[in-house]
Amino acid sequence: MEELDGNAIAGQLVEVFGRDMTRAHGACAHCGTESQLAELVVYPGGPGTVVRCRACGNVAFVFVTVRQTTCIDVAGFALDVIS
Repeated sequence: MEELDGNAIAGQLVEVFGRDMTRAHGACAHCGTESQLAELVVYPGGPGTVVRCRACGNVAFVFVTVRQTTCIDVAGFALDVIS
């Protein structure tokens, strides 16, 4: 499976949040490692895009697009501030 960095999901982040979020900071909900979204590990393809913590490998969030609507589960990653 191809492994990319968080810059690979820049377009999806703009679609969901309305702006570039690759430089946003947050922490893995599992291990607490702090990073920018661009530093996370992205696995594209399949029915969705899976984004994992680079330190522990836990799922940070998942993108799924159904009928031109993108949904995101961010339960595994806590963003510091969305402004």
